[in-house]
Amino acid sequence: MDHTLIVQLLISGILLGGIYALGSIGLTLIFGVMKVVNFAHGEFFMLGMYLTYWLFHYFQIDPYLSTLILVPAVFLIGLVTYYVFIRPTIGSSVLAQIFITVGLSTIIQNTVLLFWSADFRSISLSYATDAMVFGPFPALGVDEVMVNPSRLIAFSLAICLSAAFYLFLRFSYTGKIIRATSQDRSAALLMGINIDKIYKLTFAMGIVLTGLAGGLILPIYSVHPFVGFDLVLIMFVVVVLGGMGSVVGAVISGLIIGVVEVFSSYWLGQENKQVIYFLVFIAVLVLRPSGLFGLKEEEEVERIEAIE
Repeated sequence: MDHTLIVQLLISGILLGGIYALGSIGLTLIFGVMKVVNFAHGEFFMLGMYLTYWLFHYFQIDPYLSTLILVPAVFLIGLVTYYVFIRPTIGSSVLAQIFITVGLSTIIQNTVLLFWSADFRSISLSYATDAMVFGPFPALGVDEVMVNPSRLIAFSLAICLSAAFYLFLRFSYTGKIIRATSQDRSAALLMGINIDKIYKLTFAMGIVLTGLAGGLILPIYSVHPFVGFDLVLIMFVVVVLGGMGSVVGAVISGLIIGVVEVFSSYWLGQENKQVIYFLVFIAVLVLRPSGLFGLKEEEEVERIEAIE
């Protein structure tokens, strides 16, 4: 394979992976704090895409500027979803949570299908039609590399948002409370932390990150009522690969899966690309169940439980 083509595919994969990472952070955050596996997560990705599409279609708002409108809108959707669907399942069995989120996924899919049909919708940006050319890069042995402007802008915003959220969790007072609740819910209760408030905030923030990722990816992908199903599969692969609950793991794994998807699409075709990253998914589950960046303590607990 031509060296320039390899570098081109690698860059395209990294740019796509940054968007996957942002959406996956929301999923891993919800699981890490609330221990809820949200099978409806892809549908919120899809709703973010639809909201961005309608803002562009009716009001001519640039999709990257519409993120300012997406944040409060999707945050409100997250709050309503938490109170109506998620809150009643807190403390219930994992099976009950799976059923409620799968049911929620079906409700959202069919509601969107009812109102907006199954048509594929996409947008075209006037400033993103011509590829940007960078180079030469003597160190890589490449004369020039072409980059899609939409992918570059979306990647830059996604990485900036991911970094900002990581810093928020790491250094802000609210972020420390969220991490404390994730580490030990009982101890957090004893310290006077309002667990319900933290769960509500965590779920809404996770949905916001996912909705923003949907808005950023719209200029690249078409949106339809069932696009969330494909995207949630990718996000689960990213989260499991990175380690459930790990924000840094989600970012790095998102970049890896983006690269894997682009290369497999080139070699095997668009319709067979999922084969490769699902093989990666299975391999990680078999060889390292806690993920590439999972905590060793979690692995130790799993081994002890298996022995017992």
